[in-house]
Amino acid sequence: MDNSVYQNPLVTRYASSEMSENFSDKKRFTLWRKLWIALAESEMELGLNISQQQIDEMKKFANDVNFERAEKYEKEIRHDVMAHIHAFGDQAVSAMPIIHLGATSCFVDCNSELIILNDALNIIKIKLLNVINNLKNFALKYKDLPTLGFTHFQPAQLTTVGKRATLWLQDLTIDYNNLINLQASFKLRGVKGTTGTQASFMELFDGDEEKVKELEKRVIKKLGFDKVFAVTGQTYPRKIDYNILSMLSQIAQSAYKFSNDLRLLQSMKEVEEPFEKSQVGSSAMAYKRNPMRSERMGALAKFVISLPVNSAFTASTQWFERTLDDSANKRIVNAQAFLALDGILNLYMNITENLIVYEKVVAKHIDAELPFMVTENIIMECVKAGGNRQELHERIRVLSVEASKNVKELGKDNNLIDLIKTDPTFAPVHDNLNEMLSATKFMGRAPSQVVEFIQNEVDPILKENSGLLGRKSNVNL
Repeated sequence: MDNSVYQNPLVTRYASSEMSENFSDKKRFTLWRKLWIALAESEMELGLNISQQQIDEMKKFANDVNFERAEKYEKEIRHDVMAHIHAFGDQAVSAMPIIHLGATSCFVDCNSELIILNDALNIIKIKLLNVINNLKNFALKYKDLPTLGFTHFQPAQLTTVGKRATLWLQDLTIDYNNLINLQASFKLRGVKGTTGTQASFMELFDGDEEKVKELEKRVIKKLGFDKVFAVTGQTYPRKIDYNILSMLSQIAQSAYKFSNDLRLLQSMKEVEEPFEKSQVGSSAMAYKRNPMRSERMGALAKFVISLPVNSAFTASTQWFERTLDDSANKRIVNAQAFLALDGILNLYMNITENLIVYEKVVAKHIDAELPFMVTENIIMECVKAGGNRQELHERIRVLSVEASKNVKELGKDNNLIDLIKTDPTFAPVHDNLNEMLSATKFMGRAPSQVVEFIQNEVDPILKENSGLLGRKSNVNL
């Protein structure tokens, strides 16, 4: 690494090598050559004056991109596609006259970009599925463990640790379904010519529309696709970038929600992200165990969430068939959105593989709040025994204020139950107060909801993708 120039931290610190390689120059320019070969081969098959020798020579150098030569040409002619045509032609000399025949720059640029984006979606899909699988296992393991529920970050009715995990899970299943729907409708730009009219190909094939349509079908089939946009200008619709980045943003939103929840739980010492044996939490406070992974997830998620608006501006400001002020922008935005989300999912996988739950702390926090939660049940039982609901409510209110003062002003334990035990107003429940304080009585259907949700909505997704499970995370730093 050259430490004297800026290095993109998405590549050097956060994203996987797999995702970095997907957006590399090697991948992109190799795809350009495959597109040129598919075009020339299809044109030959449909009767144009192209020889098999020319095709074979192009295929010989398909994966041998002479980058230095291409860079030299681009400095001279200021056009990246023409630079690579010349560089390819320097190798496949006999094919030079027919490389890029009838095509516009966006034939290679747009189609290769879409292929790269689709491959990136596949990488995201695999990691998303493995996070879902990790959370499923966690939710089932802790489906019966009661914990304080929170609304407004104030203690509310109990839930379970596993049930809370299903909220994270449900966000991700929604994201997964959005991703699948996006890929199901995925299309290439195809073979459309300069302004999308296919005029150049009509010229090559002497006005034979059927051959021009067949040319497009053959080219995209050779690339492993079967759908193209019915109409385009010079580029594929830039709204596609917005759709993709919006979907990535949704996954980032889900990850951010999880990371925030976990940071709060770690502050409460209930649930903790993994902490390495030699990991340092703070340069000053050696005792600290900062939620570094969750914080990094949040940091990267903010970046991804912010990006769709960029693509919205690009899509909305295209002029007629095309303007070029999208090009430099797209080189940055699409790649970095995927690199950042890849880093987020690497962290999400790592955390959910090794989440730590401190069950005694969870129980301690319940014990501190449960006396307040049981008061409604106490009132109802005393009414059944002949008590006056209004009088009982007022007496509970008075004792609750006293207990709250004991907790907040004196820093002592919640003594509401002790106060109730010594108050004759509540004599009908004195003998069964301990039974009434069982946390399992206050978590509703939470355990059943976990099982039903996983069986009905999560397991079908995982079963359909069983061959993609079992991947492990790789967090570099």
